[in-house]
Amino acid sequence: MNKFKRVFSAVLASAMVVSMLAGCGDAAPSGSGAEGSDAGSSSGGSVFKIGAIGPFTGAAAAYGNAVKNGAQIAVDEINAAGGINGTMIEYKSEDDELNAEKSVNAYNTLKDWGMQILVGSTTSACSIAVSENTKSDNMFQLTPSGSAEDCVKYDNVFRVCFSDPNQGIASAQYINDNNLATKVGIIYDSSDVYSSGIYQKFVQESEGKNYEIVSAEAYTQDNNTDFSVQLQKAKDAGADLVFLPIYYSDAALILTQANTMGYAPTFFGVDGLDGILTVENFDTSLAEGVMLLTPFAADAKDDLTVNFVKQYNDKFGETPNQFAADAYDAVYIIKAAIEKSGATADMSVSDLCEALKGAMTQIEASGLTSAKMTWEASGEPNKEPKAVVIKDGAYVSN
Repeated sequence: MNKFKRVFSAVLASAMVVSMLAGCGDAAPSGSGAEGSDAGSSSGGSVFKIGAIGPFTGAAAAYGNAVKNGAQIAVDEINAAGGINGTMIEYKSEDDELNAEKSVNAYNTLKDWGMQILVGSTTSACSIAVSENTKSDNMFQLTPSGSAEDCVKYDNVFRVCFSDPNQGIASAQYINDNNLATKVGIIYDSSDVYSSGIYQKFVQESEGKNYEIVSAEAYTQDNNTDFSVQLQKAKDAGADLVFLPIYYSDAALILTQANTMGYAPTFFGVDGLDGILTVENFDTSLAEGVMLLTPFAADAKDDLTVNFVKQYNDKFGETPNQFAADAYDAVYIIKAAIEKSGATADMSVSDLCEALKGAMTQIEASGLTSAKMTWEASGEPNKEPKAVVIKDGAYVSN
């Protein structure tokens, strides 16, 4: 983790003198740009069966559908280009409705289908729950976006995204290095492992910075409709920036209620805010100027990003968020690990897992979320972050 923190510090400090953090890689992975066939199609013979789990309905549907769709594009591209060493991929996804028990049920459904490798789960609590099963089955699990520390507590689980602690650390450094605030308020979800984990690291890293934390107010999913008390405390304390380590649906309510009470600080979040522009009936003009750390910027001009955004828009009618990019990269990372290990589709789930675990610490991937990604045996990635700001209803590299 020390290497990861050094990368964060170096990159985020450079944001003081450059207008954009490190961009995506220029080179597209093998098969990029192909008009792929439907995921799950096969001409016969052995196939790699990859499953995905996420919330396709409910409050976090923007995350789950993005993961489902991003992985779909990667699978289509790889199959159109001849598969993985000539072997096609079959792909199936299941909805967990942002519920840990239902995520385990989804895992069992995919296991019955014959899943050999899991991309998921999408959210932290669900990924942690499912990892108890993948550990027991010794199935290789790559979560695109499960960021809690315990998501990768077992050696068969790796992740594409940054961990919660690193998001908290990076946010504190970014606010400090760019002189974004003098007084900071925090609103976080104490009932959520994702939110509380980022909050704790943010507070620790904020010690000695050039700003002061003047309020830190919690809520839970049992009382996430009225944020007037939390906002009033931040306002009364003079917070000129409010840090929101929370999911986008709650953040949309906070921004709406802050506007009603005439409170207009800078709002700063992490990857959970990615999706706020898709909230139904939300006045997106209220998100103008909202900042967040994210590994993906849809407005980047490298060929891989431009092609991915176009494909995503053409197929799904919207601009992809970072969860889509994480999932797209996840499938290509699996492809690279299979090729590195020489694994074949006729291997047992356990043998395939052992092969991929070993390969993950040896590969170097280039994708949408970083020009260079490597992995520790702990499951943690080494990669560079980006920051975006919402401007004119779109995410723009900062």
